[in-house]
Amino acid sequence: MMTDPIADMLTRIRNAVRVERPHVDMPLSKVKRGLAEVLKREGYIWDWEEVSGKPCDHLRVFLKYGPNGERVIRHVRRVSKPGRRVYSGATRLKPVLGGQGITIISTSRGVISDREARQRKLGGEVLCEIW
Repeated sequence: MMTDPIADMLTRIRNAVRVERPHVDMPLSKVKRGLAEVLKREGYIWDWEEVSGKPCDHLRVFLKYGPNGERVIRHVRRVSKPGRRVYSGATRLKPVLGGQGITIISTSRGVISDREARQRKLGGEVLCEIW
């Protein structure tokens, strides 16, 4: 039994980037779909798709690398964990590495990046930081 599916997704992405895989598969959920969409909008991955399969559907994330094979995703850190949830308001969200990275937040309006949360003046649960 998996206790933290979001941490599992981030670990799969981190491991796949380290060995320079073109894509990575993981079990599908609504939050993971939202996380993948934010990563696509912010330019950290090429694309994502839903793959039908048994016993469950999968999410396939196509990873992005630079022209010389350099990693676009260098660090992934899970902030809010099942044992300690971390919440933040829109005014307390600071840019990661001076705007070089993003914080992904689960709000009442869905999963969004810290830039969108500041624009919409929304707070929520801080899922992870990526740079």
